[in-house]
Amino acid sequence: MTLAETALPPSQETRAVLIAAASIAILAAVWIFQGMGYEPCELCLTQRYAFYAAIPLAILTALASRSAHGLARAGFALLALVFAANAALAAYHAGVEYHWWAGPTACTGGPGSLDVNDLVKALDSVKVVRCDEVQLRIAGLSLAGWNVVASAVLAAYAALAARL
Repeated sequence: MTLAETALPPSQETRAVLIAAASIAILAAVWIFQGMGYEPCELCLTQRYAFYAAIPLAILTALASRSAHGLARAGFALLALVFAANAALAAYHAGVEYHWWAGPTACTGGPGSLDVNDLVKALDSVKVVRCDEVQLRIAGLSLAGWNVVASAVLAAYAALAARL
């Protein structure tokens, strides 16, 4: 089996299973990082929704590819949209980390109208993980940056599978 056949197998079912497996692997990786003490911010948690949604959608697409090829193509197209939207969200998050633009005030420390006493109580009970501070870089990219890459690749792969 060639590398091309491994990456893009002739079976639509196998392609869908590869997307599900990639989503599971990505979620496993972020859970491992979280277990190692790297707490996710609000935007990090939101970016996980695409992978949570992709797993059952990819499995349904694999099942549909056995008999309903048109439905399988629609499943791949929907997967491509999910991952493209997630790539855009991850790019937004990476921009927040690089301070190219402002992030959500809930996790970037934007100004608020808190009473000092309320602030002290909040600091005792809530630990907010900031969206504009990188906790971990791997090969120069933050996890949000890697999510841009992974989601864009999965979006392109699903779009290609929808066309085949």
